[in-house]
Amino acid sequence: MNLPVPSTERQSGRVLILSTSAFTLLFAAWLMFGVLGVSIKEEFHLDKIQFAWLTAIAILSGALWRLPAGILTDRFGGRRVLTALLLASAIPCALVATATSFRGLLIYAFLFGIAGNSFSVGIAWNAAWFKTERQGFALGIFGAGNVGASLTKFLGPPLIVLVGWRFVPVLYAALLVMMAALVWFRSPSPDRQPGSGRTVRSMLEPLREARVWRFGLYYVVVFGAYVALSLWLPNYYRSVYGLSLMQASLLTALFIFPASLLRPFGGWLSDRHGARIVTYSVFAAMLLATIPLAASRPGLGLFVVLIEVLAVGMGIGMASVCRYIPEYFPRDVGAAGGLVGTLGALGGFILPLAFGYLDQVTGKPQSCFWVMLALIAWSFLWLHLVVLGIRRRVALNLVPS
Repeated sequence: MNLPVPSTERQSGRVLILSTSAFTLLFAAWLMFGVLGVSIKEEFHLDKIQFAWLTAIAILSGALWRLPAGILTDRFGGRRVLTALLLASAIPCALVATATSFRGLLIYAFLFGIAGNSFSVGIAWNAAWFKTERQGFALGIFGAGNVGASLTKFLGPPLIVLVGWRFVPVLYAALLVMMAALVWFRSPSPDRQPGSGRTVRSMLEPLREARVWRFGLYYVVVFGAYVALSLWLPNYYRSVYGLSLMQASLLTALFIFPASLLRPFGGWLSDRHGARIVTYSVFAAMLLATIPLAASRPGLGLFVVLIEVLAVGMGIGMASVCRYIPEYFPRDVGAAGGLVGTLGALGGFILPLAFGYLDQVTGKPQSCFWVMLALIAWSFLWLHLVVLGIRRRVALNLVPS
């Protein structure tokens, strides 16, 4: 195993800046169909199910490789893996502009969807460079790169009006290549590789613990649902409330901003008070906000307020759930974070499909929040049972697990 590389505040800060910038751009490319999909839907005459698949297929690709991406980062370092990911995402991103059929769009979406694996790369890379007491805050700042989802919400509509939707993926492809050069030439060298010399089997040991799978379910609530709503809301605002694409995009951006920018605050809270109490509070607030959304179709003003409550909960919750990982799996952040990220991203793939099919069957747009309510309630119940178990062990003077 490699000896630890002496770390300085400047080197750690550089890793954080580069990884967060790259994550922001990769996240924007990964979710660009959230806005472009509306124009594509009209040009290719897609029905609700086809539209749901189009928005979900890139999310599937962004989920499948998170575990190996995290392990590779621990083994070879974030500098190499993140650079390769940026370059590999750029090519199919540019090819989206050449699509002439729905099948072609699905293929290119699946290929550029690998951009979504940047989360497990970044979380492992930053965990390797930051001390334990600062990891929550650092991972929260890195996770704020989710704000990249709003880039397309702001840039997409005016660019679509001026030069058409096909220009956007070409622009992102060029930016991805430039970002790859920055990561490669500006990252600290030598890099940290905490998994170097270890066998893959030993690095996969955390996957045998139920705890990491439970954290994955929590991440479906705070991240998978966030991704799903980021993709679903523009069309929801248009079809349910009759808003223009620009208005729908701006309101969706209002959902994305707090869900992204509050992650550093959530990390700080988790460092200060512990991940468990923060996650518990987040689930309670999200549950209360989802009940009226699932029960009826509120007016636009109330709907936006309730969506913002979900956004705040998701932003803080993404940080608190991520804080669990280095706390319980300090030597296996890549594998544990990769699995948690995989499950969360798979939620982002499955939920839009569930929204689409349920909407078509019931004819009720708010049915998407029925799914959300069931998911949040299940996770909250499981966490509550864990808390009760810990209290019982404390009362018996046993060390909590």
